[in-house]
Amino acid sequence: MSRAERNGQHTPSEAPPLEVRDLTVAYHTKPVLWDVDLAVPAGALCAIVGPNGAGKSTLLKATMGLTPKAAGWAHFFGKEYGSVRERVGYVPQRTSVDWDFPTNVLDVVTMGLYGRIGWLRRPGKHDRQAALEALEKVGMADYATRQISQLSGGQQQRVFLARSCRMRICT
Repeated sequence: MSRAERNGQHTPSEAPPLEVRDLTVAYHTKPVLWDVDLAVPAGALCAIVGPNGAGKSTLLKATMGLTPKAAGWAHFFGKEYGSVRERVGYVPQRTSVDWDFPTNVLDVVTMGLYGRIGWLRRPGKHDRQAALEALEKVGMADYATRQISQLSGGQQQRVFLARSCRMRICT
């Protein structure tokens, strides 16, 4: 591996969708992940497996800056997450969502747009139609007006998958 590759310097066409180097994450000064290296090539199907508490979610959250890194870096398509987040979808674990929050399925999907349209603007007609199309793709369009807490766990995950897709304007 060249020095440029070790430092995450690639041309846009050769940068992997996800590259992690020397990543260490600590909670209260206690390392929970250390010196993680990972490169996911374009077109690859990748799974992160391990027992509960092994750090799978921590790794993913650290790559997106949702959990602070103690050392190392993570790049998506050769760049920091913040500059390419519209190209990255994330479906949270069910335990990290307040299922009693009074919102319906369509609103959950359109919430994925606020990073793009701004917190004080409301999604327009085009945005709501695109959200319905994303729900259609995951088989949940018939539940658009249903309260999110009234869905099964699998249905809730499909709604969040539609939200992730809508955030990135999937086709």
